[in-house]
Amino acid sequence: MIEVVTRDPRRLIEDLHARYVRCIDDDRLEAWPELFTDPCRYQITTRENVTRNLPLGLLECTSLGMLRDRIEALRRVNVYEPHTYSHHVSALEIAPRNDGTFAARSNYLVVRTAAEGEMVLFSAGVYADVIEIAGDAARFRERIVIAESRRIDTLLVLPL
Repeated sequence: MIEVVTRDPRRLIEDLHARYVRCIDDDRLEAWPELFTDPCRYQITTRENVTRNLPLGLLECTSLGMLRDRIEALRRVNVYEPHTYSHHVSALEIAPRNDGTFAARSNYLVVRTAAEGEMVLFSAGVYADVIEIAGDAARFRERIVIAESRRIDTLLVLPL
């Protein structure tokens, strides 16, 4: 059964995108998995893989448990140079799908700032999403991060 959306879907999806980048950029990573349904799909891949129809990416999670485990490992196990991200999202396109969800596509750019202040363009590409809206809550059923380059200059620690 398709649930009736009571608010403007575009506004709910824009809010979801804003909450997504705020969780990452403000180091509130424990809240990040809650922006996804369960099950879900979060994959980081490259334009080359998508163009060549290669199924493997740099990272893939298929449940909230996997997303939470990734954050837990980041906090307790991974050793990496402290840094922050600043996400910039633009050109959001949204289209309804036949199953009551929405397809969304947007461009992203991530600037990484190291502890000593050096800033670099860390990643740029496209978010390809499937979004569920239930009542007044939007969540990602699927977020595929398609990076323009297959080259990552450091350990991919934080979500993109």
